[in-house]
Amino acid sequence: MHCDDWHLTEDLDELLDRAGDFLRSEPALHTVPLTVTDALRRRGPHVYGGEPPLFGVLETAGGVRAVLLHTPPFPLHVTPLTPDGAGALAARLADAGHPVPGVSGERETAAALAAAWRRRTGAEAAVHQRQRLYRLAGLTLPGPEPEGRARIAGPGDRDLLIRWYGEFTEAVGAEPQDPAEWADARIARGGATLWETPDGTPVSMAGATPEIAGQVRVAPVYTPAALRGRGYAGAVTAEVSRAARDSGVPEILLYTDLANPTSNALYQRIGYRPVADFAVWRFAG
Repeated sequence: MHCDDWHLTEDLDELLDRAGDFLRSEPALHTVPLTVTDALRRRGPHVYGGEPPLFGVLETAGGVRAVLLHTPPFPLHVTPLTPDGAGALAARLADAGHPVPGVSGERETAAALAAAWRRRTGAEAAVHQRQRLYRLAGLTLPGPEPEGRARIAGPGDRDLLIRWYGEFTEAVGAEPQDPAEWADARIARGGATLWETPDGTPVSMAGATPEIAGQVRVAPVYTPAALRGRGYAGAVTAEVSRAARDSGVPEILLYTDLANPTSNALYQRIGYRPVADFAVWRFAG
């Protein structure tokens, strides 16, 4: 495989024309590029940061084999690749002088691309996070359910969403979007659900991406540290999952950090089952 098999572009429409059918063919494995490209299409090219996104398509005589997207400052994300495809991509990006702060993707793919980038550039690479992608198989409401109720976050919750989003991204070590823009977008489409106690105090949050290609991803799920262990996260995640299921969405997905056994056990009790393992690598230098 040659590095020229990778076609790079900053044109979102060109990416979707070339590879839209490929992305929709595996909505679970491709949930990140599907939701990210949907956000870029709806909200503009700078929704994730000031630098223009970069897209790539691995195309051979047999058709599209893989897709990459890079929305700086986030790590480059790539769909599953062979080692040869990873090596060709590292060469293509290095020859183009494109900076790569890290990579995320299916576990073996991310490791192969990290190794190829290290060989090509000499950059040191280390695993930042190991993740597991889950799919809802059959919803089981957690019990006993904590007192209170779920409700969709509204304009009066804006400051709370901004604060909790910032706390969430700091806790998981993720590069945040602009917190105010994130909160405004979620409020505008009803994309954040709160669990509140009987006196109306919000205690936990779960979001959901818009449906695209028949999939929705539950994210983020956050409970402040002082309020954990009381069933709030399970209750609000179950409510968001139920709402997506009842709307007819075929694929309801979520990612977990494998370093957090509590959340992995919780989501399996609710009815989520593993699909694949992913990893995020960071590069130094």
